[in-house]
Amino acid sequence: MEGKSRTRLETPRFYEEVTRRLGGETLTLCYQCGTCASSCPVAKITKRFNPRTIIKNALLGNREEVLTDEAIWLCCSCFNCQERCPQGVEIADLIFAFRNIALTEGYVPKAFVDMASAIRHDGRVVPITKFVMQRREKIGLPPVTDTGVYALNKIFSLPSFDKDEVRVEEEQQ
Repeated sequence: MEGKSRTRLETPRFYEEVTRRLGGETLTLCYQCGTCASSCPVAKITKRFNPRTIIKNALLGNREEVLTDEAIWLCCSCFNCQERCPQGVEIADLIFAFRNIALTEGYVPKAFVDMASAIRHDGRVVPITKFVMQRREKIGLPPVTDTGVYALNKIFSLPSFDKDEVRVEEEQQ
């Protein structure tokens, strides 16, 4: 098969790819009852996120639509959907599986890349500004100390750590 492009029939279906991943095993149990969407606090405040729609698209094989849609990054991982699903679909875990696939393919919203970069370089998501330091001193709080990114970078350098985050971060810059 070397040198030939894969046809649609030779490419595994997206739902099969997902069910082979940790967290994706229960995808095909979903029968679209809508309990997840009605239990979801994020779905209550934005129409941009609907776990039922994400699962439907995955089952239909709409790979690019699932992975490129920022909706998979809106889940707050509260597990309400998972606890209430009558079929035992592990919906929050499915969202993690979708995110992991998206991450390996470079589909990560810039905000998440920026946060990961800040943690990697500064040990914090939000930088401590001079204003914050002055305010802390004024109200009697001790100065914020260095986060010690040495230990964090040691973890990032382990062979078992997935280097895809670094690749995505570098591509975004």
